[in-house]
Amino acid sequence: MDILGLINTYIRVVENGSIAAAARAQGMSAAAVSQSISRLETHLGVRLLSRTTRSMTLTDSGSRYFEKVRHIPQDIDLASQAAAVEIKPHGPLCIATTAAFGRYVLAPRMPAFKAAYPNIEIEIISTDRNIDHRLESVDVSIRIEAQLNDQLIARRIASLPFVFCAAPDYLKRAGIPNTPDCLSQHACLVFRYPTDGRFLPWAFILNGTRFNAKLNPGFVSDDIDIITQIALNGGGIARLASFIAQPLIDSGKLIPLFNSNTDDAACAEALPMNIYACVTERSALNAKVRAFIEFLEDNM
Repeated sequence: MDILGLINTYIRVVENGSIAAAARAQGMSAAAVSQSISRLETHLGVRLLSRTTRSMTLTDSGSRYFEKVRHIPQDIDLASQAAAVEIKPHGPLCIATTAAFGRYVLAPRMPAFKAAYPNIEIEIISTDRNIDHRLESVDVSIRIEAQLNDQLIARRIASLPFVFCAAPDYLKRAGIPNTPDCLSQHACLVFRYPTDGRFLPWAFILNGTRFNAKLNPGFVSDDIDIITQIALNGGGIARLASFIAQPLIDSGKLIPLFNSNTDDAACAEALPMNIYACVTERSALNAKVRAFIEFLEDNM
């Protein structure tokens, strides 16, 4: 009897909240998962789950058992890594990333990462929605500061500039803002964070004090590429990460604002975009995850 396999299936059922969800996560049929739970209960001589056609709850024995076995798969992985310290990282690696970072920064670097670690099987989830590491089998997520929460261990891997910019046609028509205070008189292209509907503030630091500029939203979107296209077509002023803005500035399609060449701009500095690599707990920093994080740090 594969007791470890049965335990792993039980853990998946509890973490996913139902037999059907665990079956989908493991690529098994619901009947096979249910049979595995029954075999484990028979082996232990106790009822772990109270199941009806509509609901599933843990028994007291099931709760105690889960607390004792929930770390076994991770402990086995760590033991395997310790026994094979000379072997290069290998196996599946699921990375979740914000859409823009995944598209503009991560994707171009992935071929080089794969070349360095050919035995790592890479999956990338690119989305701005909330990601649950455990339920979606994510090994590491790349997040901006607004996405951090207390359930994750975060390590800052980069600090990238934000660039305030607009198309030449817009600035010719509306004028050039000299300070962040002028933004309230301009059409601002504002990013709405898709998970909770917040506007991401346009933050500056002045004389050591942080402040958020007062904005006049001309357009609002939860897609930074849409905001970029509106800016390119003269719709207003955008705040874009440097990895999006700089090629467009270099080609003359966008003009940067509040740069250090003006005396007024020197007083107020835009706060950067901090990028974090996140895991659920320190034991999740296995060889694959460490290799990926170190690769990003070295290549950014």
